[in-house]
Amino acid sequence: DLLAGKPPALIVADDQKAPSVLRRFARQAGIPLLASSLSAARVIDSVRSALARATAERTSMHGVFMDVLGMGILISGESGLGKSELALELISRGHGLVADDVVEFARISPNAIEGRCPEILLNLLEVRGLGLLDIKTIFGETAVRRKMRLKLIVHLIRRSQIDGDVERLPLEAMTQEVLGLPVRKVIIPVAAGRNLAVLTEGAVRSTVLQLRGIDTTADFI
Repeated sequence: DLLAGKPPALIVADDQKAPSVLRRFARQAGIPLLASSLSAARVIDSVRSALARATAERTSMHGVFMDVLGMGILISGESGLGKSELALELISRGHGLVADDVVEFARISPNAIEGRCPEILLNLLEVRGLGLLDIKTIFGETAVRRKMRLKLIVHLIRRSQIDGDVERLPLEAMTQEVLGLPVRKVIIPVAAGRNLAVLTEGAVRSTVLQLRGIDTTADFI
């Protein structure tokens, strides 16, 4: 019955020994027979996760993807607005870089999107006037991340666009759809003298509170 469905492999878990009859039938059918010391539940979870990643919907987006206070954020906006400079400032404040310029996103579960860096750009950050910086070499292992789950998009715009595009006190949380999932989004106008790193940290902290059900603007209104 096990072999009738022609499975790609059989896995014997819990450090159990495969019965001789199972080994014989698997050999005759040409089906790999694998063994694991992990529990059956752990094996099932691991295989399910691996299959989900292998078949996940994928897309690439332009921006800088970072770990800020444990939250995966994508910094987006037009070229020349200072996304990489903002990322460098955040890294110097103890946050981590995942990817610069091109970010590869995959929907790894019904409610989760994971972002990674293309292999060729790993650990690299391009800053105008400085060229390519190897963040791992300059700041150390703790300044880079292999992957993060996307939770927030911080979109930078020019100050001249603020009147038509941005409400001063938005009554509803903004979102942007990525791979079919709505992702929280904040818009930060760029102007001389504004500390974008502090504003980004503030946006992340505010998002954390909103996820906990605390909305300061709504409470004030």
